[in-house]
Amino acid sequence: MCQSEAVSTPAAAPPVCVLGLGLIGGSVLRAATTTGRRAWGYNRSAHAVDAAVADGFDASTDLAATLARAEETQALVVIAVPVPAVDSILAAIAEHAPNVALTDVASVKAQIADAVAARGLSRRFVGGHPMAGTAESGWEAGSADLFRDAVWVVTVDDGTDPDVWQQVAGLALDCGAVVVPAESREHDAAVARISHLPHILAEALALSGAGGGDLALGLAAGSFRDGTRVAATSPGLVDAMCEGNATALLVALDETLDVLRAAREQLADGSTGELTRSGHEARTRYEQRRRRKIAGIVPGDDNWIERLRDAGRKGGVWA
Repeated sequence: MCQSEAVSTPAAAPPVCVLGLGLIGGSVLRAATTTGRRAWGYNRSAHAVDAAVADGFDASTDLAATLARAEETQALVVIAVPVPAVDSILAAIAEHAPNVALTDVASVKAQIADAVAARGLSRRFVGGHPMAGTAESGWEAGSADLFRDAVWVVTVDDGTDPDVWQQVAGLALDCGAVVVPAESREHDAAVARISHLPHILAEALALSGAGGGDLALGLAAGSFRDGTRVAATSPGLVDAMCEGNATALLVALDETLDVLRAAREQLADGSTGELTRSGHEARTRYEQRRRRKIAGIVPGDDNWIERLRDAGRKGGVWA
């Protein structure tokens, strides 16, 4: 949606400056603009910037000027570049916009928090991770509706600024998401199981199918297609996710290998029943989960950080 199509938004909502206009960053820029916020973006590639401008959005390849504008307007800056590029972006923020409220959209949180701390920017930083995406990438793949009804993790680490936390949560809500509060390392342990491990398994399943030759691939239908969907993701992006969360991912992978070894032994004895029953129960638990709205917690009040963490652990959402 172009800026001329935007609707009104509360005056209190800060401007948004998005650094990186790929699938996620481009979708954040689109969604923020749709709410009527002042929003602009930066991308190193002129192709993405030209495409964004052609679509009616405010974008630039000049990082220093983009950050100076963010500092002047007290914008909320969203880091949406690939993880390997984050540190260079943080260096530029430290130089040109050291006082802005700052968040990110990376799928690993502890690594990003450590990088932010190393640049002296922790005071105004709150991490974020929208649990949404596709196997496509680039500006053209983005959508203002990408985050509709999705979960958006907003971190509650020690020392979190309550005002910045509410700014980040407010952006997520404006983008159509629901907010789950979580401590960074707890987040990483959780996404290792439900995001990063599925990528590893999808790659392995794709290799298994290809190993059967053209006949196997010619017979492949829904279960193979769905199980390998994320294997279509750019390998570099998958590497950055998995390698950046290696410690937690190794724990989840080892547990899964134990399950598969046990399943192999049971199948050799003539049965898959234990695996299928327990797997079915686990899937049913996922399908029957219910979101519970967090109430009675005000950021900045006594013990608000631990209370939000606990609410997130129990499945609560800030909506």
